[in-house]
This record gives sequence, structure tokens and C-alpha cells, in this order.
Amino acid sequence: MTKLNLIATATFGLEATVKREITRLGCDITASSDGRIDFTGNFADLTRANLWLRASDRILLKIGEFKATTFDELFEQTKALPWENFITSDGHFTVTGKSIKSGLFSVPDCQAIVKKAVVERLKTKYNLDWFPETGPVYKIQIALLKDVATLTIDTTGAGLHKRGYRAITSAAPIKETLAAAMIELSYWRKDRTLLDPMCGSGTIAIEAALMAKNVAPGLNRDFVSETWPQIDAKIWQEAREEARAKINKDDIAPIFANDIDRTLISQAKANAHAAGISEFIHFEAADVASISLPGEYGVMITNPPYGQRLGESDQLRNIYKALKQLLPKDSTWSAYIITSDEEFEKHFGRKANAKRKLFNGATKTDYYQYQGPRPPKSDKT
Repeated sequence: MTKLNLIATATFGLEATVKREITRLGCDITASSDGRIDFTGNFADLTRANLWLRASDRILLKIGEFKATTFDELFEQTKALPWENFITSDGHFTVTGKSIKSGLFSVPDCQAIVKKAVVERLKTKYNLDWFPETGPVYKIQIALLKDVATLTIDTTGAGLHKRGYRAITSAAPIKETLAAAMIELSYWRKDRTLLDPMCGSGTIAIEAALMAKNVAPGLNRDFVSETWPQIDAKIWQEAREEARAKINKDDIAPIFANDIDRTLISQAKANAHAAGISEFIHFEAADVASISLPGEYGVMITNPPYGQRLGESDQLRNIYKALKQLLPKDSTWSAYIITSDEEFEKHFGRKANAKRKLFNGATKTDYYQYQGPRPPKSDKT
């Protein structure tokens, strides 16, 4: 089968999580850098990566990579790449770009040159002077980093965080990909109780339920590369059939999700229903100050409101106080809290066992990790 060079993009800080996911798919990782994991595979691997990667933003097909310090070098080396192997004679292709620490810093100029080079290549290969661009969509990207140009075609379309279940969101939702990574980075597993006491539109709880049931996150959505004739429709069909067969039919530990806002709880329930896992999540409208931990040796993962969203620091401090009361030092629970407040530990009253820098959209945050004792082997929850 055709060997492909693929790139999984990721939000800064999530690269290690995505690498683990790619390894679990059985693909070979060839390189890793900020926001990018290179790996090899075939068309079946391309489809499975789109269906299964929970923390990646998108899957790119790498066409070529080379050093380019002049526009002539960019044009000639782009033209030398085998674009006809992927772009059809009626293909609709656009070019986006970015340039970081490179001599070729004008992104619009780079995009225009790449577009012209691809057209010239395809003119020669298809013996055409004009292209209707009425067929499959191919989104080319020129990415320049320190004078090295990477040419790719996007295989995903709408970002991988678009699972298809979240038609309704809260005012400041956390991305599905980040929520999945937070869960992956925690000690939570499907046999341990999970609680999100400030669930908003329910993303963390829903992602946890999908993981516990082993539902491929991309199972119920479409991908732009499904329209490419180079990938046999049977490959997509078999990948989806394989994913459905892998869904966990066993019971999972309880997942609890609370929020003080009843409207948000209604939205979260609707999102969980759209995801097909509403029966596995216990939603309830409740203030974090009024709830208690459901059992022992559970895991709390939450994304509390940030200061800039609340506007008043006193309200934020009250939330931290309620979390502190919910999770005393002698608790058997583990807790994982993401926030942009750099004084969180001070107000929570406990130093985290570990913290990790993550980005929630454009907002720099820290992921505070409080690791409680592991449950006794005889205790499954």
C-alpha cells in the first residue's frame, strides 16, 4: 500500500498526548516538535487517525519539505513535487500559509507562488491550460519555519474538535480536544468515578464517557478526504465498521456533572444526547458549594470560570474556597483543575503535585494536578 508522510497538529503542550495516541494506532512516529507530530502510514492509517485521535487538531498529508530562502527556490521546489498524485484534474484547491522566523516573511506572496507552482505542475501532468476546480476540495498549506518550507494538504476539514455533538455551547467552552487531553493526563480510568462540578456545556464529562465506552471521537462526522478518489470509499467504510465493533459494551463507573446554571445543564444534557452517551452521565444543577464527593477514590476534572470571565475576583475566590471545602487534604480523591489564575494554588491552599502549561484557545493556563491515593485493588470505584 502507498506509504504516506502524515502530520498530526496539536495545541502547544498536548504533543506527548497525541504521540501516545498515534503509537496506540500502530503508526511509526518519525519526528516531533512544538504543535506537530510527524508519522508514517497508509490510507487506512490516515482514516483511522482522523477517526480516533482525541487530542489532535487535524491530520495533514505532507507532500514535501525543503529549504527555501528565495521566491525562485520556493516556486521551483514546489513545482517539482508530485501534486498530481493527490489533486485531481477537477480538484478545487486553495493555499493558506504561515511564516515564522523565515526570510520569506510575506505570507500572501508565498501563497500566490505556491498556487502558481502547483498549477504549472498540473498543467504539464494533465495537459490542460484551465482547471474547472469543481471537484474534491484540497486545502494546501505552506508553512515556513526558519527557512524550511513544509507543503501539506489537509485531510480533516473542520478541526478534529468538531465531534458533531456540541451544537449548543456555553459562553466560554473548552475545546473537545483539550478536554480529552486533560482526561488522558489524569489518573482517571473507566473504572473510577469522575466528577466535573462546574461542567458548563458538559464537554469534559461527555469526552470521558466517550473514552470509557471507547467510542471513536470522529465516528459521527465527515472528513474532507472522504471525497478524494485516491482513498477508496471501502477504506472509510471498513474503518467505521471497525470503530463500531470496538465500542465498549460493559458498564462503566459513574460520571457526575454539575453546574449552578440550570440552562447550562439543559444544554449539557442535549449535547450528551447528541453524542449518544447521555445514559452514562448524571447531570444535576447544583452550586459547587452545596455538593459532596460521590464516593471515594474518584477523580475530579474541571475547568472553573477564569477571572476575566467573571469580572470580579471575589467571586473567583469563592469558587476556590468551595473547591477547597469539597476536596480536603485527607480526601481519597484526585483533582485536576485548569485555570489562567497564576495565584490559584495560593487561594486553593494547596500546592499541586504537578502542573502543566496548556493553552485554552489563546489563553495561557496551568493544569494543576492533585494526585490522591490509588484505590485499593478490591475497590473498583
